[in-house]
Formats: sequence, C-alpha cells, structure tokens
Amino acid sequence: MSESEENSVFSIDINPRFCDTDAMGHINNTVYPVWFLEGRESILRIFTPSLSTDEVSLVLAKLEIEYLGEVFFGKTVEVKTYVLRIGVSSVLVGQEAWQDGNLKATATATMVNFDKRTRKSLPIPNEIKQALSKHLLESES
Repeated sequence: MSESEENSVFSIDINPRFCDTDAMGHINNTVYPVWFLEGRESILRIFTPSLSTDEVSLVLAKLEIEYLGEVFFGKTVEVKTYVLRIGVSSVLVGQEAWQDGNLKATATATMVNFDKRTRKSLPIPNEIKQALSKHLLESES
C-alpha cells in the first residue's frame, strides 16, 4: 500500500485479496468499510499522529456508502480521502474507490472529536482545524 498527498486529497492503493470476492465474483460489499477505514487513517493522524489507541480521540459516528460499480480481484483499487466540512466537534470526510480509472464507490463518514474520560464530544482544536482545512475539497459552485 502506498500513500500520497495530492491537491489536498489523500490517496492509498489497495490490492484486493482473493478472499474479498463473493459468490457473484466481485469484491463483497462488506470489504469497502475496511478499505475506507484504511483511507481515513490519514485523517486520524491529523488528530493523533502516533495512532496510539490510548490517545486516539476521533470516533466514527456515521458511515454511508454508495456502490456504483463492481470491483474485481487482481486489479488495484485507489481510495481517495478528503475533508468535506469541518464543524465544531466533527469533521465530514468524503471518500472514493476507483478501479481502472472508474469511480466504483463513494462514502461519507462523520467523525467526532471525543473525550474518552467524559464520553462526550469535544470541540476540535484550532490547530487541528487548520491542518484539516488543507484537505478541504473545494466545492464547485
């Protein structure tokens, strides 16, 4: 897996495993949430660079996936990840899965800055908001 940062978008390459296929011969829909989680690791690192489980403060509150086309074993999948919106205590993350130059799935993930001790959301610190804003996808208007 390689990771690069280009035009505010994080990108990783994933090689589908044979065991990721289902009875229909394509990648099973249950695999995509794991791929998108791997893609969001770059966002997690903005909050907690070490990814230490003792320190991670970002939790997944909602994940929506739209399946647009079949993905197959034997060809690399590129997962792109970017920020759509930064709130007071949450960040909306956009993601895409591409194979052979074709968009195969999209996802949005709502992630919340969370205090493990109080079990409540926390405002995102300004320095983290600034770092996130570098990955904010410009809306086309």
